[in-house]
Amino acid sequence: MPQQEIWDAETAQRYDTPGTGMFAPEVLGPTVERLAGLAGDGRALEFAIGTGRVAVPLAERGVSVTGIELSPPMIDRLRTKADDATIPVIVGDMATAAAPGTYTLVYLVFNTISNLLTQAEQVACFRNAARHLTPGGRFVIELWVPELRKLPPGQQATVFHTEPGYIGLDTYDPLRQHVVSHHFHFGESRQAEVFRSPHRYIWPAELDLMAELAGFELESRHADWSGAAFTAESRSHVSVYRIPPGD
Repeated sequence: MPQQEIWDAETAQRYDTPGTGMFAPEVLGPTVERLAGLAGDGRALEFAIGTGRVAVPLAERGVSVTGIELSPPMIDRLRTKADDATIPVIVGDMATAAAPGTYTLVYLVFNTISNLLTQAEQVACFRNAARHLTPGGRFVIELWVPELRKLPPGQQATVFHTEPGYIGLDTYDPLRQHVVSHHFHFGESRQAEVFRSPHRYIWPAELDLMAELAGFELESRHADWSGAAFTAESRSHVSVYRIPPGD
């Protein structure tokens, strides 16, 4: 299913969960704090800005934020929080769309680079970030670590989260490095609502090579936005890549 059809008006309407999940203060606060520090006095560009989960509080911190977003319904949701003068948004694909001007920071949060389903598109995304950055500028990616160690022979799925009324599981295609996330929401009836999103997973070492192809150097990698050490057991990482400063 094309990404435009996945991130439709119905999905955009349900996307925000104020105060909980990825909108919880303990999740969002460290994210905004780290990005504000990396942006410094410069401008920030968010690839796949969505409904503005990160961009809105970052702009409220005084950072000039521009976005690129493929889904008009997600942009419409963002516009209920901030107008175009506050957070300009370019409609387009994060691998190819261009935003005006240059930036000290480009960032991609919550695994969104994996929405690009081929390695070539993911490399193009790095190159697009590099085109937007000033010398010394940074590209920040938040991404999960593929959990293939949990897959015994013959098994194709892992459960990544359960709570009352919700089960989330991933089905893997290791040959193509594809995974489909299935989100099941249910109540007391016999029927459940399901939302599916396809991804191409990326190993950290592969991500580093993509960065090198685009002219970046790895500056740091942590397990979360607060700076916890990245280890073999980490389920996700925040990686900061930098364009070498000019002479």
